[in-house]
Amino acid sequence: MAKVFISCRIFPEEVKRLEEAGHSVEVHPGDVIAKDELLQGVADAEVLVCPLSTKVDKEVFAAAPNLKIVANLGVGVDNIDLREANARKVVVLNTPGVLTDTVADLAFALMLAVARRVVELDKYLRTEGFPGWTFMPPYLGHDVWGATLGIVGLGRIGSAVARRAKGFRMRILYYSRTRKPGLEEELGCRFAELDELLQESDFVVLCTPLTPETHHMIGPRELSLMKPTAYLINIARGPVVDEGALVEALREGKIAGAALDVFEREPEVHPGLLELHNVVLTPHIGSASAGTRRRMAAMAVDGVLTALQGKKPENIVNPEVWPGRL
Repeated sequence: MAKVFISCRIFPEEVKRLEEAGHSVEVHPGDVIAKDELLQGVADAEVLVCPLSTKVDKEVFAAAPNLKIVANLGVGVDNIDLREANARKVVVLNTPGVLTDTVADLAFALMLAVARRVVELDKYLRTEGFPGWTFMPPYLGHDVWGATLGIVGLGRIGSAVARRAKGFRMRILYYSRTRKPGLEEELGCRFAELDELLQESDFVVLCTPLTPETHHMIGPRELSLMKPTAYLINIARGPVVDEGALVEALREGKIAGAALDVFEREPEVHPGLLELHNVVLTPHIGSASAGTRRRMAAMAVDGVLTALQGKKPENIVNPEVWPGRL
């Protein structure tokens, strides 16, 4: 029997599966856990199941001498100190694949919302009333169909965004660490260096993971390369963008607008972004559909149960430590 600590509310049926397998489960009753509560919760735990808002750092590992598995409810694991996990031979799991299409859907929702000024005009109608139909209103938007789309990071999510873009008859450019000829042929997209992509795109969608190399990948210089009619969409990780530089670019009209689902210092949002009308902001909801979150929870629990049975899970992030301390 293993002691499992879950640092946020998840679907009761997944808790039940762990319990029916003979494990002891403690669930934090809230959605965000304070550091002291986390340290207390993992003190005698062998398994930690957590969302990306739970920072699993050296202090957490030090407080959990029995920890064998960390199962992250998400694909990115930048909230987990992997170096420390590897040093302690703690198996780290994530939830790849199950959220790809849901996040790609949000990319297009954000593109359409910011280009057609949906949020801005919803607020206007609610406060000022319907002004009446006119042929040349002061709130004309921009087309998404037929535009040039630049995708930064052509992994699972970037590829799913490109598939949707084909339906909008978009010209698709992509930038990635390596060329992907198979996807180029399948998706009809063209590789471009980052500078070229920024210069030519009407919409730039960030789908890259957060790494030391991608931190502030989009800063003052990169924003200055974009068209004044272009939009920046970030569904990756907040620190990929220098938010201060983005606010300045938006204020000065260097780009037309931005739509962000992630922020540089979550849960903080740069106050300058909140003041701008040409920005659409959502609170990191890329995977937040009921079906996808259920699949994420199920994958995390599947991985935990598989590992505890001594079998190597498919969704292991650090296979080099397997079987670790199990």
